[in-house]
Amino acid sequence: MPAPLPSPANDRVVPMIVAVSLFMENMDSTVISTSLPAIAHALGTNPLALKLAVTSYLLSLAIFIPASGWVADHFGPRNVFRIAIGVFILGSIGCAASHTLEQFVFARIAQGVGGAMMTPVGRLILVRSIDKHLLLSAMSLVTVPALIGPICGPPLGGFITTYASWHWIFLINVPIGLLGIVLVSVFIPNVRIEKHAPFDVIGFLLSGLSIGGLAFGLSVLGLDYLPISVVATLLVIGVVATVAYVIHARRCPAPILDLGLLRLPTFRAGIIGGFLFRLGVGALPFLLPLLLQIGFNMTPFQSGLITFTGALGSMFMKAAVTRVVRRFGYRDVLLYNSIVSSLFLAACATFVPGTPAAVMIAVLLSGGFFRSLQFTSINTIAYAEIPPEKISAATSLVAAAQQLSLSTGVAAGALVVEITLKLKGASTMGAADFPPAFIAIGLLAASASLIFMRLKPDAGDELTGRKAAQIKEAELSASEAAGKQI
Repeated sequence: MPAPLPSPANDRVVPMIVAVSLFMENMDSTVISTSLPAIAHALGTNPLALKLAVTSYLLSLAIFIPASGWVADHFGPRNVFRIAIGVFILGSIGCAASHTLEQFVFARIAQGVGGAMMTPVGRLILVRSIDKHLLLSAMSLVTVPALIGPICGPPLGGFITTYASWHWIFLINVPIGLLGIVLVSVFIPNVRIEKHAPFDVIGFLLSGLSIGGLAFGLSVLGLDYLPISVVATLLVIGVVATVAYVIHARRCPAPILDLGLLRLPTFRAGIIGGFLFRLGVGALPFLLPLLLQIGFNMTPFQSGLITFTGALGSMFMKAAVTRVVRRFGYRDVLLYNSIVSSLFLAACATFVPGTPAAVMIAVLLSGGFFRSLQFTSINTIAYAEIPPEKISAATSLVAAAQQLSLSTGVAAGALVVEITLKLKGASTMGAADFPPAFIAIGLLAASASLIFMRLKPDAGDELTGRKAAQIKEAELSASEAAGKQI
């Protein structure tokens, strides 16, 4: 089937297709958390052992994300996107059909491989097929599933497991994925790079060890899933591999993760500032359900209804993102909104038993509103200065940084709770053990403002049309001045 040409319709349809696929991937990373006891019972194992299914999914994501850019350039992003959805569907069917723990873990790894290609390649398709001045509006739509997925995953999993069967958690991906393959074939152009460098095998191995070791190690740090010696070994391997990769990337003409892109101020702000901001936000879907269920004795479904309000706030902001950024500029939005968003994260520390649900919903709804603005701004500013031939490399690095930041955020939140327990000499968690963690993740997210304040006032103006508007205004002023002189 020939690749369709870009059109105004595609400017609307392509973001929708990418958004649905990203929602499917983001939701699947957390949807089984409340269903582990039921799945473990069906597989004849214990829930603790089934945590391997969670970590194996995250690990396969982390390892294969760096290769996504090269694979998309070599085989065409549309082809890779369709195959990635297909692999994800097969992995989902494998999960539903599993009868042993080994089968289930293998199927989750397959899902992770598909997800590792879906996320960055979907974003790559979006950046390549949408005009730069429309990217902000398109990315505001695509950002929503990244916010909704981790929040609605646990309550949805609990609802499906309670009122249907845990198998449907995975089988529901099949019709969605098949529809996605059809829509990708019809609407998405297969833009390819004619000249592509050879695959960086050494870089792939080192980046896999680096991101996998750090992401996996940080994901289980403080959660008592693995012995501390194993966690420490994973982190050491990750750090050593990271140093080795940095040395390798400086010598390799076409590294699998191009660290040279960090020389671009807007990309550096998107990566480093985005990493710091996601440290705080990434811990919220982990800490909040624990507070509501353990501290307030809510059921998983009850806590899910409250935490989901944060996702509703993100959807309300979607329509206003473009106007806000165009009015105030990227620098001011990223700088001041990171502080505002962080205050709403820290405000969760005020939740105590007896806090009215309406108050918690108001805080989460408002926080989701500002986080949506921040995520969309971060995701788009990273591409402001990227040349066309470097888009795939930039997308891989953005996806890898996001994956690592979310894992680090969960580890940071869990570590603060654990330290609080040890300082109190307690062995069981209660509502009073969570406020320090919410304050800590709020401070982590706020530290991103130190990065964003270094941006120039006109950074990213080419994405919003502000620069063109300013040029036109200057030309009109000059024309009027010339007319007065005549």
